[in-house]
Amino acid sequence: MDVQTKKRYQYWQWRTLITLMVGYALYYFVRKHFSVAMPALEAELGITKTQLGLFLTLNGIIYGLSRFVNGFLADRMSRRKLMTVGLILSSLVNFGICFSPSMNAFVNVIGPDGKATMTLVYIIGSLWLLNGFFQGMGVPPCMSLMAHWISPRELATKQSIWNASHSIGAGIIVAVCGFILKTFGYSAWQLCFAVPAAIALVGAFALYALLRDTPSSVGLPELEEIEAGENGGEAPAKPHEKIPEKTYKKIISKLVFRNPLIWILAVSNFCIYIVRFTILDWGATFLTQFKGMEISTAGTVVATTEIIGGILGMLAAGWFTDKIMKSRAHRTCLLCTVGATVSFFLFWKTPASMNWLSIIWLVLSSFFVYGPQALLGIAASNQATKHACATANGILGIFGYASTTVSGLLFGFLAEHYGWNSVFLVSVIIGIVGTLIIALMWNAPADGYGKVEKILNEED
Repeated sequence: MDVQTKKRYQYWQWRTLITLMVGYALYYFVRKHFSVAMPALEAELGITKTQLGLFLTLNGIIYGLSRFVNGFLADRMSRRKLMTVGLILSSLVNFGICFSPSMNAFVNVIGPDGKATMTLVYIIGSLWLLNGFFQGMGVPPCMSLMAHWISPRELATKQSIWNASHSIGAGIIVAVCGFILKTFGYSAWQLCFAVPAAIALVGAFALYALLRDTPSSVGLPELEEIEAGENGGEAPAKPHEKIPEKTYKKIISKLVFRNPLIWILAVSNFCIYIVRFTILDWGATFLTQFKGMEISTAGTVVATTEIIGGILGMLAAGWFTDKIMKSRAHRTCLLCTVGATVSFFLFWKTPASMNWLSIIWLVLSSFFVYGPQALLGIAASNQATKHACATANGILGIFGYASTTVSGLLFGFLAEHYGWNSVFLVSVIIGIVGTLIIALMWNAPADGYGKVEKILNEED
């Protein structure tokens, strides 16, 4: 590859990565604001905690299923269009929630007491579940686009940079909606849906303008051609776009559904997401009830675990994988899962009189949790290759968000009936199980591109 082509390739690679970061952060704008708006929905509309909790649980399940379905689509259609359409539809759903009380002129959605009738509860709940499906159109295109633009040798580092968009998007929109409610009061809850939706809608059109599906679409060589040139070999005869449907189905079967490594990664994802959601969803509660912290302090601690621990954990794990582990993301995941489990155990056993140490252990738990949270998807992308990475990550998405049945429903029951010690015990046990499972693929290769070449050669 000549110098000019290399410069163009680097430009497009970074343009794609930065666009995906901003684009997925905007997906969080029309998703993670809901938790901030919930107290206002309860106070202004009278929607109960049980109803709100049900919205969250069902939204998570539908989101996981949507990632699986859209994983198939992202491997076979324009990722640029899929991601753009998902963001537009998610924005429209949020506008729908914002203006839902205005339907009172046609349907009885506001009762005589000014609170929501069951009709409005069903409308908002249904729209939020629909949003879960549209949100599932965000990750699969990102995974596929990065696998098309970034070499497997660099994917852990650069996809970890992209993964920071989760924390960036959530942090910004939580701050924006918090400011809105603090400044204008709970009666301004509709702005928590309208403002993020408007920003995301504008961003969707920018997303479509800036993204391109493949290097060849802008006149650049595909990754296989570049890799072959650098290694002194011949470029592959069949680029991805020319693979016949029969061959593609064979690749999906062998590299995803009949690939034990993908299922190991999926079960590991289930375990690590339980630990992650235990901290993220229950952190403020158990810090106040179990460690005796003030609520304002507990909220700050949880934000610190997400922003500082999370982002640093992602970036460090990505760098460590490519530079030390030679792009074997699953090995870094094993080490991080051990670190997360040990740190969470030490947090649990640290006396409430030493809360400064408890905070350190909790931040370290998130630091280690966000390593595999980012890298398990990267490992799946590398094992399934760019031809089937979105489908593989769809499976991981189902397992990851199925974890809410444990971290949400089960842990809520345990905390209420048996105390927080039971929750921490189960979390640590699940961390140990996750460690043992991911250890099964320690000797696995860094990626599955060798398997793809064998399949393509068999079809010749």
